[in-house]
Amino acid sequence: MPAMWIEAIGLTAGVLGILAWIPQIREVWVYKKHEGISVETFGIVMVALALWLVYGILIQSLAMIVANVLTLAIILSIIIGVVRLRSIDLSQ
Repeated sequence: MPAMWIEAIGLTAGVLGILAWIPQIREVWVYKKHEGISVETFGIVMVALALWLVYGILIQSLAMIVANVLTLAIILSIIIGVVRLRSIDLSQ
């Protein structure tokens, strides 16, 4: 199978993985709900994604690099949103 098709499969998987986080982002940023979200778990997911990003860089896989950079940004935005909402709740 040509390398281009392999990367296309990886990019498709990456896009689907990113789209899977949209409901979580909406819960935090649109509906202002943070109950049940474990910041610690999201932190561990970030470490795993960072390691996958390093791996993608080392094997020079565009699909892995793009997917992991974008997913890291999404996870970080969720963590920031949750921390922000929880700090607002504590101040009230």
